[in-house]
Order: sequence, then C-alpha cells, then structure tokens
Amino acid sequence: MSKSYDAIIIGAGVIGACTAFEMAKKGWKTLSIDKLPESGYGSTSGSCAIIRTYYSALETCALAYEGWHYWKDWNGYMGVQDDHGMIEYKETGCLVIKTPHNHSLTKVCSTMDEIGCPYEDIITSDIKKYLPIIDTQQFEPAKRPEDPEFGLPTGPAVEGAVFFPHGGYVNDPKLSAHNAQRAAEAHGAEFIFNTEVNKILQKDGRVSGVKLSDGTEVLSPVVINIAGPHSSKINEMAGVDGEMKMSTRALRHEVAHVPSPTGFDFEKEGMIYSDSDIHTYCRPETGNNILIGSEDPACDEKEWVDDPDNYDENFSEQWKVLVMRMAQRFPELGIPSKTRGVVALYDVTEDWMPIYDKSNLPGFYMAVGTSGNQYKNAPVAGKMMTAIVEACESGHDHDAKPLQFHLKNIDKTISLGVFSRNREINQNSSFSVIG
Repeated sequence: MSKSYDAIIIGAGVIGACTAFEMAKKGWKTLSIDKLPESGYGSTSGSCAIIRTYYSALETCALAYEGWHYWKDWNGYMGVQDDHGMIEYKETGCLVIKTPHNHSLTKVCSTMDEIGCPYEDIITSDIKKYLPIIDTQQFEPAKRPEDPEFGLPTGPAVEGAVFFPHGGYVNDPKLSAHNAQRAAEAHGAEFIFNTEVNKILQKDGRVSGVKLSDGTEVLSPVVINIAGPHSSKINEMAGVDGEMKMSTRALRHEVAHVPSPTGFDFEKEGMIYSDSDIHTYCRPETGNNILIGSEDPACDEKEWVDDPDNYDENFSEQWKVLVMRMAQRFPELGIPSKTRGVVALYDVTEDWMPIYDKSNLPGFYMAVGTSGNQYKNAPVAGKMMTAIVEACESGHDHDAKPLQFHLKNIDKTISLGVFSRNREINQNSSFSVIG
C-alpha cells in the first residue's frame, strides 16, 4: 500500500530542509526525498556559505537582510540541538570594491537605504585599514593569465569600496542543512536518502505524487522541486519545462583554498571580500586559509553540465587562474603547487536570480535556480515557499496576482512575482554569482 503525505519535497539541501522545517511548523505532513546519502550532501556542501546583504535587485537584497537575522541567531531559529552539532555563523563584515561593473555600488547603497541595512562608504586610501595586505591598483577588465597584459595595472587605483557590517560566513554549510533537517523532524517531517525519484505522478490534471526508482509510489497532492543542479531534470519529468520563460541549468564551478600571505592571519583578521575589478571574491577559511571564488568574467568560458551525475570533479587550470587573479590584489599571496578547495555545480537561471514559484501543473512547485547565491536566503526561501503553496492550494492565482510577502525582521513587503518562472530577464542582475 502506498504511503501518502501532504507534501513531497524533492531535495534535502539547505533550502529543501528549511522548506520542510517551515511547512512542518505549519502542520504539513512532509516527506523529503534525496538521492544522496545525507542532507546537504550535494551543492549545499560545495557552497561558500557566505552571508551577505548586497545583491543587484531590491527584492534579493531584502531577502538577504531578512535572512541575516536568522543566521545570527541560528540556534534560536532552529529551536533544537542537532546530535551532529550546530553550525557557527562568523560575522566578519563584507568589503566590496567599487567598479564601473557594479555602478560604483550607488544602486546597491540606495537599496540598502531603502531596506534600512547599514553600510560604510570607504575612500580608496582607507581600504588598507580594512585589509592591510591589499594593493588598490586598478586591473579591470579581468583577464586570463595567457593575456600579455595580465597583472598589469590599467589605472592608478580603484575608486573606493563599501563595507557592510552585517555579513560573514557559516563554518559548515552541509551541517546547516542537517540542523534544519533535525528541526523539521522535531515537528514531524520525514526524510529518506539514497532514494531517487524517476517519475512525477499525475491524476485528473494535477500532480498526485512521485514514483521512486525501486517502483514504490508515494502519493501527495503537492510536490516541490528543490533539487538543485538536478532541478531541470525534475521539471522535465513533470512536463512543466516547456511552459516557462526562465529555465535552469547546471554550471560547473571551482573554488580554491590557499594559505594566507605570511604575516597576516586572514582567518582572524580577514573578511568577506568581493572585487569585480578582478572578478574574484574570497572569505576566511579554517586554518588561516583564504577561500577564493570567481565572479564569472566574460573572458572565462562557462562550463555547462547537461548530466549533473556525470561531470569532472577534478581541478582544472581554472584553479590557478583564480589564485593568480587574487594575487593581483594580495601581492604576497603564494601560488601553491598543491590544489585544495571545492569543485561543485551551481543551478542557475538566465539572470542568476532564483525561481520561487508554482507551475502550470497544479500542485507542482519550484524553488530552483538557487545555487551559488541563495544559500544565505534559505530560511526566508522556506517561509516563502510555504506561503506560496498554502496560498495556491487555497485557490489563490499567483500568476494573475503575485503573492505579497512580508519580511518581518526588516518590516518590508515584497512581491514574489519577481521570482516568477515567467518573468522577463532582470536587467539589473550582475549575471554572475553575485546575483
């Protein structure tokens, strides 16, 4: 006899686990299904787990500032203690370089004013007060090392920076998903792992559950796709991909871990650093290391992955490119011979903004296109998905009249229509991991 649930959630990464937590708190009987061995085992474990408030659009900035309130009191938000331990959120602040690419951060700062998020404007000569190891020469546009002009300054100095005090990083992103799993289970949610969905069941014109790879059918009038890099495959199963203006696709990314320059403890004195002059970002990493990632400059070829179960998990030449770009800014940074870091997949849309939405198949919902820049928004995403499901299942037409969602910590209401599957491409986007 088939089991039945109020809602099935496909994917147990941090957003999937937070959605299960939020729905379970509202009384939904949920089942989370993941093909991997544990919660957070997939793209969540490869996340840089940076918590920041600056994005390209007002709504995503508002989500991030709202979400920061949950990370800074994570244990209070979870309400339970995990037998695996609890994550640590480390507040370092975020230093962002002003460039033409980010419009000198004027739009971002205007948005911060609108949502009440604090920041400090930094003149060029004061940047070293925040990061003493920095070289403030201008190098834009980003280049590849084979370019004969790589590493040569293109101007005397960058035009300044902005420091956002509310920001930092989570020490263990995979554990954060497990914390949310335990919190959800405390409210009755169920999770199963090493289990693959191979069919979305439908009956009488709406979703009716899922069929697992072992032939088991699990029934539910609601199915939510939060499958990360596998999201496009799940949408294909449901037959909803053809009716969406926006789509999702898996993108391979590399992140480097390298030792801090001699004489500077980046783990203790560093911070989140974002620099679209060299199209690179970084954060402190355990053991006095620096985690370095890419902001996807035009000169780098994107590595799209059609089969998220089959991609190259080895480091490539791109690892060294990342470190060399950061060495332009931190001249004493060495280029290690041994590669360390992470190779993982992002799940991205055409404009790098997520889809939090219903679909044309009644009962089928999506929180997709989220990898790379939505980790920090997981608690709020869980609340939004719960609100969308509850409204639509009660007869609300979210397409005709997008749900208005109140962010209680910052007392701001936003339209969830900006995350629609049928939106136009958001031209305010950075079209990169910055979002």
